[in-house]
Amino acid sequence: MKASEIRSKWLAFFESKGHHIEPSASLVPHNDPSLLWINAGMAPLKPYFDGRVIPDNPRITNSQKCIRTNDIENVGKTRRHHTFFEMLGNFSIGDYFKEEVITWAWEFLTSKEWIGFDPERLSVTVYTEDEEALKLWNEKIGVPLERIYKLEENFWDIGEGPCGPCTEIFYDRGDKYGDLNDPECWPGGENERFLEVWNLVFSQFNHNKDGSYTPLPNKNIDTGAGLERFASILQDVDSNFDTDLFMPIIGRTCEIAGVKYHVNDEHDVALKVIADHIRTVTFAVGDGVMPSNEGRGYIIRRLLRRAVRYGKTLGVDRPFLYELTAVVGDVMGVYYPEVVEKREFIERVIRTEEERFHETLSEGLALLSELVKSAGKDGIKEIGGDDAFKLYDTYGFPFDLTEDFAAENGMTVDRAGFDAAMEAQRERARAARQDTGSMKVQGGPLADFTIKSEFVGYNELVTASKITAVVLNDELVDLAGEGSKVLVLLDRTPFYAESGGQIGDRGTITGKGFTLQVEDVTKAPHGQNVHHAVVVSGTLRSGETAEAAVARSVREDIVKNHTATHLLHKALKEVLGDHVNQAGSLVEPDRLRFDFSHFGSITAEELADIERRVNEQVWLGTPVVIQSKPIAEAKAMGAMALFGEKYGDVVRVVQVGDYSIELCGGCHVSNTSQIGLFKLLGESGIGSGVRRIEAVTGRSAYEYMESQFDLLKQASALLKSNNADVPKRIEALFGQVKELGRENESLQAKLSRIEAGSLEDQAKTAGDVTVLTAKVSAPSMDALRGIVDELKLKLPSAVIVLGAVQEDKVNLVAAVSADLVKKGFHAGKIVKEAAAHCGGGGGGRPDMAQAGGKDASKLDEALKLAEAMVLNQSNVI
Repeated sequence: MKASEIRSKWLAFFESKGHHIEPSASLVPHNDPSLLWINAGMAPLKPYFDGRVIPDNPRITNSQKCIRTNDIENVGKTRRHHTFFEMLGNFSIGDYFKEEVITWAWEFLTSKEWIGFDPERLSVTVYTEDEEALKLWNEKIGVPLERIYKLEENFWDIGEGPCGPCTEIFYDRGDKYGDLNDPECWPGGENERFLEVWNLVFSQFNHNKDGSYTPLPNKNIDTGAGLERFASILQDVDSNFDTDLFMPIIGRTCEIAGVKYHVNDEHDVALKVIADHIRTVTFAVGDGVMPSNEGRGYIIRRLLRRAVRYGKTLGVDRPFLYELTAVVGDVMGVYYPEVVEKREFIERVIRTEEERFHETLSEGLALLSELVKSAGKDGIKEIGGDDAFKLYDTYGFPFDLTEDFAAENGMTVDRAGFDAAMEAQRERARAARQDTGSMKVQGGPLADFTIKSEFVGYNELVTASKITAVVLNDELVDLAGEGSKVLVLLDRTPFYAESGGQIGDRGTITGKGFTLQVEDVTKAPHGQNVHHAVVVSGTLRSGETAEAAVARSVREDIVKNHTATHLLHKALKEVLGDHVNQAGSLVEPDRLRFDFSHFGSITAEELADIERRVNEQVWLGTPVVIQSKPIAEAKAMGAMALFGEKYGDVVRVVQVGDYSIELCGGCHVSNTSQIGLFKLLGESGIGSGVRRIEAVTGRSAYEYMESQFDLLKQASALLKSNNADVPKRIEALFGQVKELGRENESLQAKLSRIEAGSLEDQAKTAGDVTVLTAKVSAPSMDALRGIVDELKLKLPSAVIVLGAVQEDKVNLVAAVSADLVKKGFHAGKIVKEAAAHCGGGGGGRPDMAQAGGKDASKLDEALKLAEAMVLNQSNVI
């Protein structure tokens, strides 16, 4: 029975029992891009179990894709360890309980209409105190007591929350997989004969904070069965990897690598690892996870690079994993259409990551081999942490890839040393970030300054304040004179400190006898806003009162750009896909910059669509609502959290109607209409899988549009046309240029024929080899090739080498007829030697090659050298 048929039968069976079929949830929770569903059968349904959401139907069934990476080292070495698997499940939210689920499980497994297992091959385990389940299995279902096992560990409990006893169903695979005389050969023992196929969990208790257990008012059912295990039994194969879920992938990998499955144990492990990991990576990327060095992205990068390394053990030294994406789609696409629909994008992401890793893989493996060899000579059985970190930092080797390689050579890796080196690097990065120039805001005199400062700038742009600290020349001082550059702290401030991509405010601080110009605002070590200012006039004294005033027009421009980044983020997700996530931003008064995860360029049509969507939100005039919420409540609302950002227990939620909702501590407009206009300036790639958009809003957008209109008017004046006809006039000019080009090519061809005719008589013959070398007049490499092509017609058996000077540089072209290629003459080698004599290089095929040189004065000598090479070789022949 095919795996797809097993999945379909599962869903159809429980649908016949009144269950709603829940679609498989994304591997990435929509409101938290930092997470993956790890080992999750019921995790996406958790809101139903804890009562946050009431389902329309309390009976639910699904096939849920899951990722598990806690035992990655076992993948490929055992029959059933996977990083990606499908969990078939049926769930009751306060509806049916033990009797129904046990009865249905038996019916599904043993009925010929469904799975059709032999009932005599099934055994079950129950919790030692669960007499109800034991009685149901024995008296209602008819399982004899000798095939029912009581186990203390049959209690599902993962800490505070719903929990309860469980019962597991095992299938006996027969004598081939284990001897019953083995003390471990029984359901629940360590053996291959009795295979667990289904776990039924009876959630009837609540695990309380104090460790006690109380009965739940509504009892739930949560079951899980592995599709891969079902398939291995029903297809009567040795392991999950031999099922139709994996074999097409393994088969295609064998074709690429030129190896066979089940011939070489080392190759088999590699083939299984690759088949497993490409499934995981394909689904994760399809759900928006981009390879990176942090969080969930690092999980995917680890798996992908691990698969690349195993590909190398098969002799594959090029990117190839991306080619397997299509096979994953063929196998899984019926139920998971996203892996087919997003195939092109997934392939691009995987190929880019492969190409990056291949750039350093060989060097890294060479270093790793040398480390192992060197350690072995000295009798050391451990690779040092610093060396492992160098492999990670310089060559892109995830720690566990180094660990895998070491284990294969009977060695370990110093994990503590690796972690220490990693932390040292992070500390260096933190120190670099903290040093903001000579003022050293993050340390020095403010390191121990703990007097609090209140930020009131969300609602006030002008406020009365008291100066609590003044720093001059890296020292706390009581006063500072005119012209001094100082750091100032206030007890209350309307000035926003740079964070979250939004730059610090500008403005003034004025008091009795002094005026400060605030040029920037940053954060002090204890969180106060530090005002970088110049004493414009008077003398500044610590402890005095002052008026702090933010430059209103600058702040108004900043908030337009900040709210626009939120709208842009949402529009990017709508147009490009949910995989798009913010990777950085800069919000200034005159522009905004937004970096985001996406592989490949963006089309002009997509950019226009993105720009239009943002402007539509601006034109709608939607109120921007900002609220402080507990972080759990904010995420439950669907607020987007940005990966890498740290949030407190209470967060600010910035919501633009029902269009955008994000966690953000920055400043925003109160209504989208205040943005006025949004205009994209450009889009580019800034790194692997990261794109950048720059844009303007409000008055900057108007000024940009005006400058573009001025350029259009200048162009129309030069073309002597009105604005509307500029594209047509340019198109007509291009047509004229093309026609002139064709005429030029025709004339050049005639000149080539004339030039070739005059050269034919200069050919020399040595034995049966004809050689022609000459300096000619040719304005381009194309023209030079044209003359060679004409000569090839006139001299069907010959070696031809021509050279020309173009703007003080040398062009060379060589051609060898097919009969002389067979005799060992090689155009690429000949032209390479000639070019080297002119201070250049090049080469090519045996029959045709070209090269260039820098020293035009050596061309004649180079041509004589080429002729001598050919004549000498002909004498040898």
